[in-house]
Amino acid sequence: MFSKLKQDIPSGLVVFLVALPLCLGVALASGAPLLSGVISGVIGGIVVGILSHSNTSVSGPAAGLVTLVLAAIAGLGDYRTFLLAVLLAGCIQILIGLLRGGFIANYIPSNVIQGLLASIGIILILKQIPHAVGFDVDPEEDFIFFQKDGENTFSELLNLFKYFSWGAVWIAVSSLALLVGYDKTKWKLLKFLPSPVLVILLGIFLNGLFQNYIPEWYLSQKHLVSIPNIKNWESVFFFPNFSAITETKVWYFAITIAAFATLETLLNLDAVERIDPHKRLASPNRELVAQGIGNSLSGLIGGLPITSVIVRSSVNIYAGAESKFSTIFHGILLSLSVLFFGSFLNLIPLSSLAVILIVTGFKLTNLNLYLTIYKKGIYQFLPFIATIFAIIFTDLLTGVLIGLSISFIFILKNNYKNPFSVETETLNIGETVRIELPNQVSFLNKASIKDTLWAIPENSKLIVDASNCNFIDHDILEVLEEFKTVISVEKKIQLNLIGLKDSYELSDQVQFVNILDKEAQQKLTPDEILDFLKRGNERFVKGKWSEKYFKHQVNATAFGQNPIAVVLSCIDSRTSPEIIFDAGLGDIISIRIAGNIVNEEILGSLELSCAKIGTKLIVVLGHSNCGAVSSALYALREGNIASITNKIQKAIDESEKIIHPIQKENEHIFNHVVKANVKNSIQEILSHSPFLSEKVGSEEIKIVSGFYDTSSGEVQFFESV
Repeated sequence: MFSKLKQDIPSGLVVFLVALPLCLGVALASGAPLLSGVISGVIGGIVVGILSHSNTSVSGPAAGLVTLVLAAIAGLGDYRTFLLAVLLAGCIQILIGLLRGGFIANYIPSNVIQGLLASIGIILILKQIPHAVGFDVDPEEDFIFFQKDGENTFSELLNLFKYFSWGAVWIAVSSLALLVGYDKTKWKLLKFLPSPVLVILLGIFLNGLFQNYIPEWYLSQKHLVSIPNIKNWESVFFFPNFSAITETKVWYFAITIAAFATLETLLNLDAVERIDPHKRLASPNRELVAQGIGNSLSGLIGGLPITSVIVRSSVNIYAGAESKFSTIFHGILLSLSVLFFGSFLNLIPLSSLAVILIVTGFKLTNLNLYLTIYKKGIYQFLPFIATIFAIIFTDLLTGVLIGLSISFIFILKNNYKNPFSVETETLNIGETVRIELPNQVSFLNKASIKDTLWAIPENSKLIVDASNCNFIDHDILEVLEEFKTVISVEKKIQLNLIGLKDSYELSDQVQFVNILDKEAQQKLTPDEILDFLKRGNERFVKGKWSEKYFKHQVNATAFGQNPIAVVLSCIDSRTSPEIIFDAGLGDIISIRIAGNIVNEEILGSLELSCAKIGTKLIVVLGHSNCGAVSSALYALREGNIASITNKIQKAIDESEKIIHPIQKENEHIFNHVVKANVKNSIQEILSHSPFLSEKVGSEEIKIVSGFYDTSSGEVQFFESV
């Protein structure tokens, strides 16, 4: 904390100069004793600064609570009873922090936070322009739109010409030129002083010149910082009325102050982290404990409610603060100023402070910010711009709540869009609708899920897969239960409801299994079956396998089988037809032999499959990196392996024109032999099986060749017969 004193001391000085009139302004606007604002500013700087985890946040009395403080003092009848409510509010905040209630800060959308920052920038500019030109009737931190004097932010600007002061204007213009140009100058003599401090000194100097040489431009006391003289300590400190602790109103205002102070602190903390150049995170729970202790102490000795304040925090950051010592130092200066430096500080023109805040405002709201958020889309931009207008025309908390409401509407709208995948699969048994639920299913998804389920056509087959869900809201379970017990029954929808955990109070329901009966098998054409295999391989390649329900398929196929195809493939462990075609139990007859060659036993198996079992499609499937083809290429003839390699030799001989010994490792040449071997196997089937040849000629069955790529999982089908 003490390693960055070179940056923190000057920035703490700047924050102090800005915070002092702001503290007095909040107290004046709240109808509280004038020094109560300074007391809470000192506690916010020193006590909260020490306890806080934030490096840049500055706490103190906030304009956002002015209306609430006014209502609380009026409702409770006297200031001492109000202090009891502040003390209790601090205790409530401590409890919220200990119970880790700061987590709600994570659920405030970033576009609302950015809108808060931009709106504060605009308000700073609009509210400080009157002070910059000498119109100093209103308190320095009267940031709400509708002011106590009946004016508002914009109507106040129209009064500028009635109370125009050339002295204030010249000080403001000179200060602005110094702020803009000082950091760009190469003259380093005064670089140890930040430009805002020089602005203050310049304002005091110019006003002194006006007093001596241009009296009509001289700024009188009403245009300067005004620290009251302390006549006795009894007029500074007030203590709570503990006898009112049992009154319901006290607790009502205590809870209300705690809620508003907590929300504003969390909002400002998030906003401060956003503009911190180092993007350092602070614990919101620790911040709430620190704020709670600060509020308890403030209520105990006569101060106003404390929150993290975005205006002072942003000034702190832009003044170059590196650690929380800047905040603590500003609190120390606040306490010393009242005691020792009042006469000097009362020389500071409010127009000088106004320029510092106006420049800070321009840094908070700039064109690039608006363009960046606009490019993110309408759902990001509308809550952002709505938050800005709402805060400008109301106050910080009301505006943020409006922004959150609009953002929440867009969240609901986005959640109404399907948070789940809906796919229609054409399986062996016909079209099947598959709904796959996401990892988390909340009540926000209720409308979209219900609309989707209720729109499923009659007599459909539906799979609702909750296998990936870690949480399903009770509202969603009720929707699934209603659909299961009423809608699916009335609409004759066959429903597979799977993947639900026991704690969800629903169990898996399987009313249909992807198994063909004899009638459905015989209705299929060879081309339709081939299309099923192609789509199954597409699902396999994409990793979107259909649910198999193997346990149920075992029962369904216990007394018979009705497969759709027979696949003659290699014994390679990577080429299991049921897997690469995403088929179920009983869908495929798989004949496997090294090199997918044909012999009498293979022919008998193929004839049995087509004549007795009813399959209409034969697939001869070769694959890349085939070990049997490799053995044949390198003339491996040991033992009974020759019965395999001799069969493959024909494909090698046919490819001899493009094969040379040096090219045997070439993938293209190798795969050419594999495909030639598949073609030879089909020719052998047709030439050695009159039955199959006749069935192919009459188009009752079809034989196709396929090539499986072991690197991609994709099957390519070639010419068919």
